Amino acid sequence: MAWKTLDDLDMAGKVVLTRVDINVPVENGVVTDTTRIDRIKPTVDAILAKGGKPVLMAHFGRPKGQVVPEMSLSLIAPTVADRLGVPVKSASDCIGAPAKEAVLALGDGEVLLLENTRFHAGETKNDPMFAASLAALGEVYVNDAFSAAHRAHASTEGIARLLPAAAGRLMEAELTALEAALGTPARPVMAVVGGAKVSTKLDLLGNLVRKVDTLVIGGGMANTFLAAQGVDVGKSLAEHDMTDTARSILAAADEAACEVILPTDVVVAREFAANAPSEVVPADACPADAMILDAGPETVARMVNAMQSARTLIWNGPMGAFEIPPFDKATVAAAQEAGRLSSEAGLVSVAGGGDTVAALNQAGVADQFTYISTAGGAFLEWMEGKTLPGVAVLDQD
Repeated sequence: MAWKTLDDLDMAGKVVLTRVDINVPVENGVVTDTTRIDRIKPTVDAILAKGGKPVLMAHFGRPKGQVVPEMSLSLIAPTVADRLGVPVKSASDCIGAPAKEAVLALGDGEVLLLENTRFHAGETKNDPMFAASLAALGEVYVNDAFSAAHRAHASTEGIARLLPAAAGRLMEAELTALEAALGTPARPVMAVVGGAKVSTKLDLLGNLVRKVDTLVIGGGMANTFLAAQGVDVGKSLAEHDMTDTARSILAAADEAACEVILPTDVVVAREFAANAPSEVVPADACPADAMILDAGPETVARMVNAMQSARTLIWNGPMGAFEIPPFDKATVAAAQEAGRLSSEAGLVSVAGGGDTVAALNQAGVADQFTYISTAGGAFLEWMEGKTLPGVAVLDQD
């Protein structure tokens, strides 16, 4: 797939409508994590450097087409200005006279932040008239919100049909990384998929067994696969109604010559609590009154061995209950090896998903991975092989 980037656009003296994702967490009026704001800075800087006037469009929370004062983007405008290092003005609406007047008043080197697009019902409905009202404000369109690209909304899909459109720097980086991981990857390709439930990752697993050479299944969903093979998992989290599905995924993997690595040893405990007494047992020897809360060292060794032969690694989800010690050991050990191979041996490593990012940060290796996506749903849908509307509309072909 080919898409235009900022390098393909003439932006000199033009109003550049730029869709960003700055839906950041706020507590007591304070932004507690500026990561999403920080990640749009390269795009804003590039637009300003090319003489463009960045006008930012974004959503904030879920106001469901109503004006909700506590979801106004004006609340975070000072933080946006601070992180971007440029003057940021706010508009009281994202369309109509207030928006037009704010655009006309925008000076060189300044950024305009339009009001929450989701204050209008036409945004999530991808209403053509609302998209046209947005498009009327500018001359070119840039989408830098990969994390919202799985939604066919007016500001992510509709507007791109009305103006010359391109991907921003963050969008470009996401697409380049994901194309390297699943589009035309260096082989062998290995995927690590963890998390609680098989039911939430059916499409993902079904797509990956056809795309990767080795698939590691961990976390609570591994218990479902063990149960599907007749293993008694005691009181472990498992979806026993999904065992037929698990068996069909294993059959599909076998047919596609994809090696599936499941835990062969596990860490069990009688209670789900930090530093609860635990022991390592074979995967088929979980006591009836215990829970499987992590993969064991033998399983980690098998993961590491496979990783050392891989050239591309995709990671989504932890191997165990990484939030509480000592059940973070498998995730941390495997992640640290992935980080080492990425920085020292040229492994192309792409990771994404909320728990994944938290786990890699906990392991201290987030900066060693080739790319870490902050996009939750969009990252998963891409891995599932689905077409993302906000990306497809940027396709040059």
